Amino acid sequence: MKNKRPNIILILADDMGFSDIGCYGGEIKTPNLDKLAEGGVRFTQFFNTARCSPSRASLLTGLHPHQAGIGILVEDYSPEGYAGDLNDKCITIAELLKSNGYKTYMSGKWHISTSKFEVSKSWPNQRGFDHFYGTIVGAGSYYYPLSLTRNNENIEQECLNDDFYYTDAITNNAMKYINMHHKKNPNKPFFLYVSYTAPHWPLHAKPEIIEKYRGYFKEGWDILRKKRLKRQRDMKLLKKDWRLSERDPRATPWKDVKHKEWQQRRMEVYAAQIDIMDEGVGKIVDTLKKCQLFKDTLIIFLSDNGGCAEPLGKVMEKVALADASTRKYTRSGERVKFGNKYTIIPGGEETYQSYGAAWANLSNTPFRKFKKWTHEGGIATPLIIHWPNEIKLKGEIRHQQGQLTDIMATIVDITGIKYPDNFKGRIITPLEGDSLVPIFENRNNNKGMLFFEHEGNAAIRDGKWKLVRDYPGEWELYDMEEDRTELNNLIKQHHETALKMEKAYEKWAKRCGVIPREKILELQKQRFREKYK
Repeated sequence: MKNKRPNIILILADDMGFSDIGCYGGEIKTPNLDKLAEGGVRFTQFFNTARCSPSRASLLTGLHPHQAGIGILVEDYSPEGYAGDLNDKCITIAELLKSNGYKTYMSGKWHISTSKFEVSKSWPNQRGFDHFYGTIVGAGSYYYPLSLTRNNENIEQECLNDDFYYTDAITNNAMKYINMHHKKNPNKPFFLYVSYTAPHWPLHAKPEIIEKYRGYFKEGWDILRKKRLKRQRDMKLLKKDWRLSERDPRATPWKDVKHKEWQQRRMEVYAAQIDIMDEGVGKIVDTLKKCQLFKDTLIIFLSDNGGCAEPLGKVMEKVALADASTRKYTRSGERVKFGNKYTIIPGGEETYQSYGAAWANLSNTPFRKFKKWTHEGGIATPLIIHWPNEIKLKGEIRHQQGQLTDIMATIVDITGIKYPDNFKGRIITPLEGDSLVPIFENRNNNKGMLFFEHEGNAAIRDGKWKLVRDYPGEWELYDMEEDRTELNNLIKQHHETALKMEKAYEKWAKRCGVIPREKILELQKQRFREKYK
């Protein structure tokens, strides 16, 4: 593949499971993403970092999140790798491309800065984006998001329009950037980062789209998981002999579920959130076509972590109410009703709920575990790559391995831009990833070990072997060629293999600034005592 300077659009979903979209086996209607998959390639073994902020840091820098300053989330858990702020030792894709002739645009969620409401050096405009529209904070209302910003200016007043819905606003601003670029900078390539909050909780969606899914999930999670698995096998996304993981222990058998209509409604709203995002992707594609930019635009679509099992129970309700980045009232002044209570019907601005572990278990079919874990349910993401001028083999599936650090490496490869040793007087940490270009062409990219760590949960992938830990539990070892759903722990039979991989992990963790979870927990306790003494 020749070095090109194509336009690049990076689209990120938020808290979306491995199998939610149609081209990965899901029931949800995603015709636009499915078309991109039909015209490009799908990856079956591409991995994120299991959590939103770390994934965003890794995606945008080509480094492991601890190296970029985001060891957990955007709260300050210093020392350095846990400062919760994108640091000066990394360079973002936007900074790299802007310094090499690209115009750079972003629409959507940032969530890699400790400063949520005051401009800081880690905000989008300060990290390479010429134009920014979106939110600095993470989760929040789709009707009335806090920290809505254009460039460095707070524009929350724009949410007061009756027809405001954040997913649509992200799409509309992305389209405006493409049109503006086409008119003002026709001879320059552009980079556009579209970072949706969909389908992250709270469950907020437009009533007419929710209605499309009425009764769609009435069979319940047990039957729907089996049906998804069959579709995935038929699509050849999975091997036929990989077993479906058991229903998560927190999930009740569907036949015994009380308040079935409320449970269905949760998944109906979640599906509507993805549906609206997919519609937005279609509008972005249509805008590219109208501007005659579609064929030489590289489009990358993926999710930041697996489906989210967070319950939004009483503890989470207290956290949300204490969080300065959570709206307590609607635009009309009505008190928001927090918590997953069957007496509250989700979907409207006055509610704040999540879809829970059982539906997240469906989202991650066929895998177990969820967001925050480094088992497959936490880190496996759909990845669609579409680039008509260069990817000639259409609708193909790739089983080679990759992870978020590879996105920066791929962009460096296809543009021919040199990754710098220093940038604006700052020494830059060497790039960690490997280009995915060989995989586009169905060759092996000679990927070595893959490493993951989040809140003590950790994993190492070495060829067919995966060593994984659910902190504070013991290491588990799986043969991923025979058992991708991680059901048959082989650590006793292959102890030496596990020991070798554990030593490699310890070496990586030390090099990348991973702090043992026990030390982090002690630091947190110490700060809590100091704050409330």
